[in-house]
Amino acid sequence: MTEVLFYHLQNMSLESVLPPLLEKSLGRGWRVVVQSTSQERADALDAHLWTYSDDSFLPHATSRVADAQDQPIILSVEEDNPNSANVRFLVDNAAMPADAETYERVVLVFNGDDGDALAAARATWKDCKSRGFDVTYWQADERGRWQRRD
Repeated sequence: MTEVLFYHLQNMSLESVLPPLLEKSLGRGWRVVVQSTSQERADALDAHLWTYSDDSFLPHATSRVADAQDQPIILSVEEDNPNSANVRFLVDNAAMPADAETYERVVLVFNGDDGDALAAARATWKDCKSRGFDVTYWQADERGRWQRRD
């Protein structure tokens, strides 16, 4: 069964949250697709992942590279799965893919300070529940550690 995790960003940026989540995914041996809603945003995330830390490295590429199938992390704006990922991150209000049930995990990261993003996340939550996905909601505590909320 597909597990869908909702990460509610408040007073934090996607750029600060995404790299550690990707590191954990790779640490578990998963392949990942990160889907955003514009090529400009995918390119900005690509640049950020190369420079976010001096002592860490996240092997990744955009979906435009010729060897996308060999990359452990792909940044994309499309619904395809060029690297046979088992985890899909949805950022910047990217929609749930039609083939969501083929992933072990879908991680929806949304900006809780944006009313449209919050409304979209709520609608996606309801849709995922109705489809029988295992759905969890995560929010950072005052120290920035993710806590599961019920």
